Amino acid sequence: MVLKKQEFKDDEIPIFDEACVYKRGEYWQFRMWLPKENKYARKSLRTRSETTAVERGKAAYLEIYANLQQGKTYFSITTKEGVQQYVDFRKRDVELGHIVSGRLATIATHLQHWLSFIGKDTKLKELERTDCENYFYHRQKSTNSKVKQVTVQNEQSTINACIRWLNKNGETHIDGFDFKKLPRLDKGNDAIRRATLSNDEYENLCRAMRKYCAKKNKLDYLELRTRKIVQHYVLIAANSGLRVGEQRQLRWSDVQVETHTVGGKEQKLARITVRAETSKVRTTRTLLCRNGQYFERLRELVTHTSNDAYIFSVDGEMVQ
Repeated sequence: MVLKKQEFKDDEIPIFDEACVYKRGEYWQFRMWLPKENKYARKSLRTRSETTAVERGKAAYLEIYANLQQGKTYFSITTKEGVQQYVDFRKRDVELGHIVSGRLATIATHLQHWLSFIGKDTKLKELERTDCENYFYHRQKSTNSKVKQVTVQNEQSTINACIRWLNKNGETHIDGFDFKKLPRLDKGNDAIRRATLSNDEYENLCRAMRKYCAKKNKLDYLELRTRKIVQHYVLIAANSGLRVGEQRQLRWSDVQVETHTVGGKEQKLARITVRAETSKVRTTRTLLCRNGQYFERLRELVTHTSNDAYIFSVDGEMVQ
């Protein structure tokens, strides 16, 4: 790419015939004409020394010129455009099976919260590391019900992952934000993340599911069968602790019902294999789930018999 040679004033010092340094007030400045963007690239050199200014000006010129040769622009895209580029990039991870589509949706949601805080038209190259110090305060005040601290921490991790990627691709001058340090979550607190139900809560859930499928509702056969599938989905979720995406993608081949002696009594347990491709963390794991009879009852309800069929489905196909 050929840069147009500029005319310089007497108080401007040319650099490579295509840029210059000049003094404004106490400090020296750098200026370079960008034909493709039809603008001047300007930068404060933050020095009072002419010699230092010339050295820094040459370094700035070489950096900008190298980026221009690679087809990069000097002036910044907006945060909205940057987020879209990052989300599009992460879509490839879904196609490759590195993350599930639900994870991509979560990433997009996290970044939308950030855009509402930082502004969709903010220029990426104007961002400073301290710009998100009040992010937690914003999230607390912008929701009707207080958002959980762990949720905000996850959002902050997603935001910095996006900024690191944009920085690596030359779209930001920073590689992350210095978020305000949040209080450490009490690891011993009973109100833990993904907490299990208490005995009373579980009994209430079972009663609600029985009422949902009661004969007095006068449901036709198809509606009753659908409700019973939903009933078993909810009860198995309560017993297993599976993530929603993991449970929806369970196949009959992933579950074996076994009889174990627990406390002197025989109980049916379900040995569930969560496949790596359906796991959020892409790791295969096996777990034992109590009340394995729920799977036996469910299999009698559905019409499909193939071990490759999806469990929580009327016809064995994936429910979208």
